[in-house]
Amino acid sequence: MSVRDEFDAWAADGRDRGMEDRHWHTAKHVLARMPVEAGDTVLDLGCGSGYAARALRETKDAGLAVGLDGAPEMARNARAYTDDPAVEFLVGDFDALPFATDSVDHCFSMEAFYYAADPHHTLAELARVLRPGGTFHCAVNYYEENVHSHHWQENIAVEMTRWDRAEYREAFREVGFHVATQDNVPDRETEIPPAEEFPTENWETREAMVERYRTYGTLLTVGVVP
Repeated sequence: MSVRDEFDAWAADGRDRGMEDRHWHTAKHVLARMPVEAGDTVLDLGCGSGYAARALRETKDAGLAVGLDGAPEMARNARAYTDDPAVEFLVGDFDALPFATDSVDHCFSMEAFYYAADPHHTLAELARVLRPGGTFHCAVNYYEENVHSHHWQENIAVEMTRWDRAEYREAFREVGFHVATQDNVPDRETEIPPAEEFPTENWETREAMVERYRTYGTLLTVGVVP
């Protein structure tokens, strides 16, 4: 199954809103860190429901917020969630970003980068379209150190790339990004039941659930174009 087919099905089932609810716990902290200034052009790579593009307009006064997704149904839903003319949604390929060189100020991506068919080439495309001084805030929950994410591939029909922290840094640097920072953004909002309620349907121990959300959370790698 292609990425388009997989996430068209998710959008048709209304699962885009569920993704937004889950991701927002850590995504909002990443978005708050982005050095977006009034009037900037920002890109949300793998935008899903478009929540990040809307947030960057509302909280950072971005001049143009563009969400790009490989699934037409996702982009269609996202358009329906806003009437802001400065928020746009496109259907596009991560390997051929439909933007001119040096035309984007900052890019955000949450739980989408690892779906790229060729992640190294996607990074090169981002380095191309971002202006000097532009940043790529890449947020993922599916990565090597997060052992609680390793089984996710079993539930997704499309191939995902599972890098570790060092591989993210190396790949960013290979295409010319400076790695400004890399850290974990904990999810402090997902409710964790008391120990006596374990095991649950999804967790054997409370310690494992705490580790997943409070310790591993979201891995954030920030690259800056020189």
